[in-house]
Amino acid sequence: MTRLQDPADTTSKVRRVRSDALRNRAAILDAARQIFVTEGVMASLDGIAVLAGVGNATLYRNFPTREDLLAAVIQSSCEDALAFGKGLSLTLDPGAALAEWLVGLAWRLHSWHDLPYCLASAHADPSASLNDANLPMIKETERLLQAAQASNQAAADVTAEAVFELVLALSWAIDRYRDTEAVARHRVLMGTVGVFVPFDRSSNRPS
Repeated sequence: MTRLQDPADTTSKVRRVRSDALRNRAAILDAARQIFVTEGVMASLDGIAVLAGVGNATLYRNFPTREDLLAAVIQSSCEDALAFGKGLSLTLDPGAALAEWLVGLAWRLHSWHDLPYCLASAHADPSASLNDANLPMIKETERLLQAAQASNQAAADVTAEAVFELVLALSWAIDRYRDTEAVARHRVLMGTVGVFVPFDRSSNRPS
């Protein structure tokens, strides 16, 4: 007589498979994050699989394209950037918070070589999977921009999309010219001056 399989055994096997899959995915993301920092986002995917301790088939099953992998890594790293933006709102006036967000965002995006170029290319393609990774950063830019506009510290006709595109361009320049953090800060503040309402420092009011 054929012995019926215990449903508990089946459930246990399914849980084990799911646990292994989640562990593999986390290992791939961690390896990609490390390699993107040292080699840039165009680094070998084979090298990422080796560092993660998985086969190429496992990597591609989780992330069919480089863009899919990059989007997942960015999304997993977004929380720190968003926390940075919210912290600025609590400690600075709206105009200063926006300015520091733009400086910080441009610097963070440049930290992985070729990332600004990839994000800019995806931003121009509505179907690109990287657009989902862009969205939280655009939303945070919009929140800070609207607060600065409401206090008459940012130009009323400027949009978050346009500001984000400007930051991508500045971040690309930071990456290409290998700016130090101080030089990058100066570049961003100089490049985003048109975002802000001219300020009369003597009266502490918009001019």
